[in-house]
Amino acid sequence: MNVNSRTDVFDVIIVGGGPSGLTTALMLGRACKRVLVCDAGKPRNQVAHAAHGFFSRDGISPAELLQIGREQLRPYDGVEIQVGEVVDAQKLGDRFQVTLGDGNQFVGRKLLLATGMKDSLPAIDGFAELWGSSIFHCPYCHGWEVRDQPLAIYGKGEVGLEMTFMLTNWSRDLVLCSDGPAALTHEQRQQLSDWGVQLREEKITRLEYQDEKLTGIVFTNNEVLPRHGILLRPPSYQHSHLATKLGCKFGSNDIVQVDESKQTSIPGLYAVGDVSSPYSQIAVAVASGTIAAVAINRTLTEENLIQLR
Repeated sequence: MNVNSRTDVFDVIIVGGGPSGLTTALMLGRACKRVLVCDAGKPRNQVAHAAHGFFSRDGISPAELLQIGREQLRPYDGVEIQVGEVVDAQKLGDRFQVTLGDGNQFVGRKLLLATGMKDSLPAIDGFAELWGSSIFHCPYCHGWEVRDQPLAIYGKGEVGLEMTFMLTNWSRDLVLCSDGPAALTHEQRQQLSDWGVQLREEKITRLEYQDEKLTGIVFTNNEVLPRHGILLRPPSYQHSHLATKLGCKFGSNDIVQVDESKQTSIPGLYAVGDVSSPYSQIAVAVASGTIAAVAINRTLTEENLIQLR
């Protein structure tokens, strides 16, 4: 399914071969559209051992899920996959041109970004090593595996309080670790106490772990807080510079602004998955890809019929 540089035009070029990008390709392939998927092979959840909460595939490894997705594109002759990173993109009139790292260039009538986000983890020993295993960002995705265990929440202020509130559904043995001043009001501190949640404001030195499993949080006074998991909502940013390069408008948290059809502020340019949504669940990514595919197909169909006049 790999292709070489060519001068003809694809109906849609999709940058990113994750759940949202492959879903869009599948739907457009079934709509008889000619699609090119450019995949750099760097999914956000590649460190996770399993993907959860996705109907019929609960517990599957992220890599296996993507492999199944690619295999199910094979019957659709109009869908092609190009392995490689898109390093540049530009709008040329009513077309889009993308350039890959190997120099190959491709042109499409529409362009869809499914390039994902990257997470910025605390610069504390153990966080990067345990990210995706004992340290998780979504209790719906990973909370079941650590239910009823001693857990910590890494955060402060309103965000830390909200994460703590949510995690009480999975465990009542909780400690909020703010790694410095917690930025909580007296009333918020009382809420934690009412929930039976301890607050630790000491700075964290490192995490202790064995066999990729968290065993404790070490504070600067060398005290060790035994914990088996940490809920963390790290800041995230665009994995690719393409949305900025093309002039997209952004909302809060570096999220690309899109309308109901997943079209950005640039006509003909769409964005799906966590690039344009604060939700990082696979089911949400798949839904966004479906919505975009339907909207894109409708627009292409209208354009095709106008050309027949």
